[in-house]
Amino acid sequence: MSVKVLYFASLREALGVSAETVDLPESVKTLAALRDWLVAQGREKLATAKNLRCAVNQEVAGLDAAVQDGDEIAFFPPVTGG
Repeated sequence: MSVKVLYFASLREALGVSAETVDLPESVKTLAALRDWLVAQGREKLATAKNLRCAVNQEVAGLDAAVQDGDEIAFFPPVTGG
């Protein structure tokens, strides 16, 4: 299964990449499992980011959301405005 992962704001800056396409093992079926897998691949900032937000195909989703082949996954910190 292959998905496109997007990183926004401080995550993008900390990881040094804004997007990547990754081939996932069969065991990755949820956003939580994807996050854990990415952390194991060297994206440690995802483990320590406070109030991490996620989206699947441009729809906000919880960590229990399913991940499917071809999905676009976005990780981003909470957004504040003023």
